[in-house]
Amino acid sequence: MTPTWVRVAELLAAILFILALKGLSSPKTARRGNQLGAAGAAIATAVAFFYGQKFYGGPVQHLPEILIAIAIGAIIGWVAARRVQMTQMPQMVALFNGVGGGAAAVISVIEFLSVHSENPAILIATIFTVVIGSVSFTGSLLTFAKLQELMTSRPVVIPLGRFITIGTAVATMVTAVALIINPINSLLWLLLGLSLVLGILLVLPVGGADVPIVISLLNAFTGLSVAASGYVLNNVLLIVAGTLVGAAGTLLTRMMAQAMGRPLTNTLFGAFKKRIASAAASSEDRPVKSASAQDVAIMLAYARKVIIVPGYGLAVAQAQNTIRELVELLVAKGIEVDYAIHPVAGRMPGHMNVLLAEANVPYEQLKEMDEINPEFPGTDVALVVGANDVVNPAARDDKSAPIYGMPILNVDQAQQVVFLKRSMRPGFAGIENEVLFDPKTSLLFGDAKDSLTKVVGALKSL
Repeated sequence: MTPTWVRVAELLAAILFILALKGLSSPKTARRGNQLGAAGAAIATAVAFFYGQKFYGGPVQHLPEILIAIAIGAIIGWVAARRVQMTQMPQMVALFNGVGGGAAAVISVIEFLSVHSENPAILIATIFTVVIGSVSFTGSLLTFAKLQELMTSRPVVIPLGRFITIGTAVATMVTAVALIINPINSLLWLLLGLSLVLGILLVLPVGGADVPIVISLLNAFTGLSVAASGYVLNNVLLIVAGTLVGAAGTLLTRMMAQAMGRPLTNTLFGAFKKRIASAAASSEDRPVKSASAQDVAIMLAYARKVIIVPGYGLAVAQAQNTIRELVELLVAKGIEVDYAIHPVAGRMPGHMNVLLAEANVPYEQLKEMDEINPEFPGTDVALVVGANDVVNPAARDDKSAPIYGMPILNVDQAQQVVFLKRSMRPGFAGIENEVLFDPKTSLLFGDAKDSLTKVVGALKSL
């Protein structure tokens, strides 16, 4: 019989997991949510460590090896958390998510090889974990490679890719059913290999701004695989934690797909349906209106209302503190200023919120897309800092564009538009933005932080 203290500890950890998820729903409480989640994980680990007989019928074995593994993992996690830049956070999320899915798959493989449970439910859960965990592992590694620019971020469509992917998926399901009927090791290794390949095939044709959606989907996969492994191990906490992650990841994936204005199937398989085409002509030999920092400062100083649109370029330049200083100067002059936050600005949900929170930007100044879009027609200046795809009218007007149907921030409706860009290079989706060539648009080229510093200096001198 399980001791009372174990049940109480499990209940406490489960409550902490739920409170952590609730805390992560808002930038104001996200830090506390992370702390609560870490506390719950620590309790869950301690219970498993000190009550090993709950899973294996005896005390924890191989204690030195376990302690060494914990130490190595703790060091890697601590170093990664300390050194990773905010711009690299999506890559780290993808990598850690893949590790979680891979761990669940490995555990299920070990359980199958060592236990060979005759219980059909346990066998099905084991096989399910192998498939979903493996897909999450290789898929997450591929999204990491895309975001880290170790490979092209654009869709990769191999010859007959649709049929190869469908064939691999069918072969995976057939092998899984065969393994349930005849649980032999050779079929397990075949299933593992097919699942690993399927994860790669599912992510290869995804590119551009759709990568964050796939990260969220794979996160849901990892949660489901962890929940299934909890059933295999008879671990209530794994079931609770995995279910929470799976449910939250599924809801987030759905919300992001809605924010992108397209069904999830289009995100995953849209590259097979049409060739990715440019939404506009090449920027070569097309005139644009350049501006100096002084020009931008004067434009801002004489405005009544300004909307700031932060993007990935702001994160790359680590210019969040400088943009906050600029906004404070404008507010001191009696100018109304808001930040327009697109649901997928940056490379993952909440990226801009967290970045600006680091600079102590008041949360009240951050406005979501649906709230801020009606205000653009009455805005004197829309200042776009390192964003491109989320303000690209091709999403509204060009059916050939890969981002067509994605709701955008309507900066083109403002009276004047200022873009801070390093170059005329297209955004993550790889298409031109016609707003850049609009006569009312001015471009200030250079590193976002350097450009904003110059604008702040010029504004102070006015």
